Amino acid sequence: MFNILITDDEQIVIDSLSFIISKNFADDVKVYTALSGTEAIEIVMKENIDMLFMDINMPGLSGLETVSVITKLKPNIVFVILSAFDRFQYAQSAIELGAYKYITKPVNRNVVIETIQGAMQLIQEKQGKLSADKELHKKLDLVSPMIENDFIYACIFNNEKSIDLSAYLEYFNLSETPWVFCCFEFPNINSDNQYATYIKLHELLNKEHRCLISSFMMNRIVMFFPVYSENPEYSEVQEQIKKFYNLMCYNISSGIRGGVSTIASDKTLLQASYNEALSALNKADSNGELVFATNSKTIPALQQKTNSKQNSSHGEFKNQILKKLSNGDSNGVKSFLELFTSELFSIELELDKIKNSFFELIVTANNTTREINKSFSSSTFDNAFATLSSLSDKKLIKDFTQTFLLECTAAISNIRKTETNPIIKKVCDYIEENLEQDISLEMAADYAGVSSFYLSKLFKEEKGETYINFVSDKRLEKSCQLLAQTDLSIKEITAEVGYNDQNYYSRIFKTKYGLSPKEYRKERQK
Repeated sequence: MFNILITDDEQIVIDSLSFIISKNFADDVKVYTALSGTEAIEIVMKENIDMLFMDINMPGLSGLETVSVITKLKPNIVFVILSAFDRFQYAQSAIELGAYKYITKPVNRNVVIETIQGAMQLIQEKQGKLSADKELHKKLDLVSPMIENDFIYACIFNNEKSIDLSAYLEYFNLSETPWVFCCFEFPNINSDNQYATYIKLHELLNKEHRCLISSFMMNRIVMFFPVYSENPEYSEVQEQIKKFYNLMCYNISSGIRGGVSTIASDKTLLQASYNEALSALNKADSNGELVFATNSKTIPALQQKTNSKQNSSHGEFKNQILKKLSNGDSNGVKSFLELFTSELFSIELELDKIKNSFFELIVTANNTTREINKSFSSSTFDNAFATLSSLSDKKLIKDFTQTFLLECTAAISNIRKTETNPIIKKVCDYIEENLEQDISLEMAADYAGVSSFYLSKLFKEEKGETYINFVSDKRLEKSCQLLAQTDLSIKEITAEVGYNDQNYYSRIFKTKYGLSPKEYRKERQK
């Protein structure tokens, strides 16, 4: 347990920092707060403080003066200096006093989290509490994947048979175990996401079945898959590999290509076994397919390419659906799904291709939701492929998709409610309740009790967009609801969502949605 003291003369800063710390370190820390340097010294004298966030500019005893006093009293406290000014002389003075970090306000959530993690490590090192067991586990976590990778590379490139592969198998206790080799090729893999994808794959594939996985070679990985049955049937192995293939498609990316070798147990055939898997991979469809070496039995890809006209016409609506879903915005999801559906149905496509587009959206939405809400699982998603396959009515396909998207949105919304900064939540509620009013940044900042500069930076950090764009999006989304659900005239709706000029409202509506308000209402009525 770490004791953290936050000292700042602005309560709003204390609240923001307390929120970030409690959200990310709830079980590991106890937070104390002080509004002045004098109060901070009193707390330090009474409590065993490990880490101290200190504002530089405070009335009375300044932050640097307070740090100087506390350092003499409790030299082992780790200090983090806060300042609204990015000035060299302040940072230099802080470092001279032994401060661990110098952070400018408004505070960035990720910077605060990284700073606390680093400070905790420093505190543990000072206290000598890093146990030998933890160090050993950390080393093993690093070493085992390296040995896995070396083994698979040796299988692939051991042309002169100069390396004894038996030693690797003995290390992993697999000397007497048959195996198959699998080669998988992933779309959209690059140097930026290779490592993160590898870690995710390693965790995913080893949850139920211990297997050895190489690092990425370009966009491919190789898997050594032990077969633990005494008298293994290839059909049983195929079913297991299919399961892993589907897990990867659901959790990593659709459109994966895969090849699987036959079962082998002779160690001299390791390289031949890999080549067999590679040969099967080369037979897989470019859009994604799993091919087995013996009978070329395949699993169709989860993602099929659609024509360029389809991609260009509704791709942006799909992106907007996922954006609204990520924000936990159910009304936004429904609005853009209507547009996505309208555009998709207007294209002359076979029903199977329409189903593929909806299934691709469902898979992507599931992946997005699980990235945000790690505990998310859905029986609707588990049965999605079978359900869509059985439907022939376009409206039922759309309704099924909407049901799942709203399930995802609710799961994300529950997480977002606990993550949202209290200042941003207060401002967002204010915006929702006053869309018909002139709600400038200055008015919202005054309502929240912060400066407009601070709110602007905080809003951009938390929401990923400017305050003005957020308000505009909310107004347009509300106008979509009014167009679809009421008989109000366009002029009345313009005023209802806070615009004075109907022509201006119609212009920005069409820019965002590709339809005029009248056309949108007509589409929804159809």
